Amino acid sequence: MTIAVLGAGAFGTALAVALARNGDAVGLWARDAGHAAAMQATRRNDRRLPGAELPQNVTVSAEIADFLAASTILLAVPMQRLDAFLHDHAGALDGRMLVACCKGIDLASGRGPVAIIAAACPKATPAILTGPSFAADIARGLPTALTLACADPRAGEALQAELSTPVLRLYRTEDTAGAELGGALKNVIAIAAGVVSGAGLGDSARAALMTRGFAEMSRLAFALGARPETLAGLSGFGDLVLTCTSAQSRNFRFGQALGAGEPFDTTTTVEGAATAEAASVVAGRMAIDIPITRMVAALVGGHVSVPQAVEALLSRPLKKE
Repeated sequence: MTIAVLGAGAFGTALAVALARNGDAVGLWARDAGHAAAMQATRRNDRRLPGAELPQNVTVSAEIADFLAASTILLAVPMQRLDAFLHDHAGALDGRMLVACCKGIDLASGRGPVAIIAAACPKATPAILTGPSFAADIARGLPTALTLACADPRAGEALQAELSTPVLRLYRTEDTAGAELGGALKNVIAIAAGVVSGAGLGDSARAALMTRGFAEMSRLAFALGARPETLAGLSGFGDLVLTCTSAQSRNFRFGQALGAGEPFDTTTTVEGAATAEAASVVAGRMAIDIPITRMVAALVGGHVSVPQAVEALLSRPLKKE
């Protein structure tokens, strides 16, 4: 086994399928033992990624010890659980190549996934895989391009070669801050775009929302050390376009439900909800203006209604672009 994917959600499962098709022996860890046994027996993950067949060179288990021989470990656990997961398994994971496959800002610490990996596993080589992608597309073998960010250039080159496939194209950068912030903050804007759609405010409003959302994403990311070219690339602008325009996006669907005043499946992971709150705190400390993000945090927290949020944004003072 050369690659292990820890986390059998939709994205983790899709990555395991794609990498196994490339000829690698891949391990897939599922938190629930019953779920792992069912996937190993049926070669499917109907709970998280219906319709995708697991190749025979994917081994599913609920025992992390089964995957410690892997040279590269992909961490496909939800962002808000990553810190606790790493601390629970730091002894086994430290010193390894650890690639975060989640997007967001930790609500408790305000850190991104790369910083969380570095703090919990200081001897590990941290990286992040992010960009415009839906799990179903990756599992079907549809062409997809992602950003692989690793501060160590040689490790980044090795990971790029190992994780790229004929239809999964990875672009490399050393700007881990830009890659993780682009992937995190676009989820917040995707919720806002969904609210626009659900409230019936029109495509023109959504275009304006995306544009101004990208501007505030960039303001905060640049202040935290991101490079402009990273935010303009796949992990920033590219991912923003995808998640603000497709109902396959969980964040967009969550926003649609908010905008329409409809219930939403609480078992669905919506990383942008916690990220909106965390980003608002970080930006507040730095006196950075991110009005859309703050309004999403207020909506998610139930502090304002959709009409109140729209009025607040539209009544802001006029300014230069």
